[in-house]
Amino acid sequence: VQLQASGGGLVQPRGSLRLSCAVSGFTADDYAIGWFRQTPGNQRELVARTYSNGSTTYADSVKGRFTISRDNVRRTVALQMHSLKPEDTAIYYCHVLFRSRNYWGQGTQVTVSS
Repeated sequence: VQLQASGGGLVQPRGSLRLSCAVSGFTADDYAIGWFRQTPGNQRELVARTYSNGSTTYADSVKGRFTISRDNVRRTVALQMHSLKPEDTAIYYCHVLFRSRNYWGQGTQVTVSS
């Protein structure tokens, strides 16, 4: 299983950014996919996740600003981020949870700064 993330970069506060992740080497449909983020000295935290039944969950800190979407045919997931804040600065990791097994992408840096 491989997860290829893209879309990170530098953005000004109140700006927008879109992250994408493509999953390969995986044929199942009953998996959860989402995004975690991590800052130096801290544990990875769940940002948003979408499940095979279409339900989603978000961290309280991003509700109303971030939207996660998944394409089961293309096996991709996107995280649309609006109204970005400096505290959103982190390395963002694409993540798949399948039958209690965790799969991680390589991480993409998001920096929110003026």
